[in-house]
Amino acid sequence: MSSAVELALNAVIGRPTEPVMLDTPLSVDQLPTPALVLDREIMTANIQTMSQHLGKYGKGFRPHAKTHKCPTIARLQMEAGAVGICTAKVSEAAVMVHAGIECVLITSPVSTPDKASAVNAILGSRVTLLLVVDSMEGFAALASAIDDDKRVGILLDLDVSMGRTGIRDDALFLRLLEAVHSDDRFYFAGIQHYAGHIMHIPEFEKRREKSLRSWERLASKFDLLEQQGVTPDIVTGGGTGTFDIDVTLDPLTDIQVGSYIFMDEEYRQVAGPTSDRFQGFDLALTVACTAISQPQNATITVDGGYKAFASDSVNPVCDALPDLQFRFAGDEHGVLILPSENPGDNEISAVRLGQVLEFAVPHCDPTVNLHDQYWIREADGMIHSLWPISARGCSW
Repeated sequence: MSSAVELALNAVIGRPTEPVMLDTPLSVDQLPTPALVLDREIMTANIQTMSQHLGKYGKGFRPHAKTHKCPTIARLQMEAGAVGICTAKVSEAAVMVHAGIECVLITSPVSTPDKASAVNAILGSRVTLLLVVDSMEGFAALASAIDDDKRVGILLDLDVSMGRTGIRDDALFLRLLEAVHSDDRFYFAGIQHYAGHIMHIPEFEKRREKSLRSWERLASKFDLLEQQGVTPDIVTGGGTGTFDIDVTLDPLTDIQVGSYIFMDEEYRQVAGPTSDRFQGFDLALTVACTAISQPQNATITVDGGYKAFASDSVNPVCDALPDLQFRFAGDEHGVLILPSENPGDNEISAVRLGQVLEFAVPHCDPTVNLHDQYWIREADGMIHSLWPISARGCSW
């Protein structure tokens, strides 16, 4: 492991991970804005809903920590019955393992000796660490780094349509399977297949058709495993967008849901089976912003822009004032277009200067990555604690 990776690893595992209780509860309008607000009661209900739904179909849930980046939330998900926690990157896994999460799947391939050495450094006797592999080069990097007295579960990452990571070639699939079986430090744990491009297809039936078809196209790989006398213990994939679709698939053992825990505007605009809005989960995550300026009657400016919200396609939405339209106005600011088309000088504005408003975030995962902590709202409507976003910025 190079000195750079070692320094980076030591930095992330040294971060605070435990909640901090406030001496005096605060209202949202007392927070330093922009502030990332998490409603604990709604989040807990979302976790329970997902756990119970998947359990009803005999499927596990392996929630993705890339969404929340918070060990406290990962613990709550494990307590609710999660079979493990996913992370997208090695650094995220290091934070989770250091905080006591004992079963972690890193869902992106590791392909360099330095990162493989970092994986080796976070392995411990109480840790079940699972890795995905999709190349001989990646497996060779792991084989060069993992100590002889350690064991790592390997999932073969399969791709049939997304074109981001994963194996398509049957010959490579079999070579990797043989390589895993021939090295005592590794064991074949199963299969991963994730079709992220399907998750936000707006129409439910189209989303359903494409998801089921993507899994059907893996049949040849399962046939190859059967020919080798191998049965995968884990077949994992899917996500929030297909949580109520992929449960019907027999081979699937667990689903890698992420955004369900918070919800965001991108998902809320995706249709459910009986509604033009996403069903089953409520909005738990908002960004509180303060109205700070009104240079013209028709608009008012808030103190949250691209540094407070991350957006791939849609804008933040204020549920309390649905007629407001948010427009990004740079890194630090957003502009609200007020409901009245031609407000007069004496007309009372829908928003006053100094007012704090909460907005549903466009895309929760990268928005979380912009903030240092969650301000935790309890059932009484007050903020009682803050939870560090310990894996913020963990992108390697």
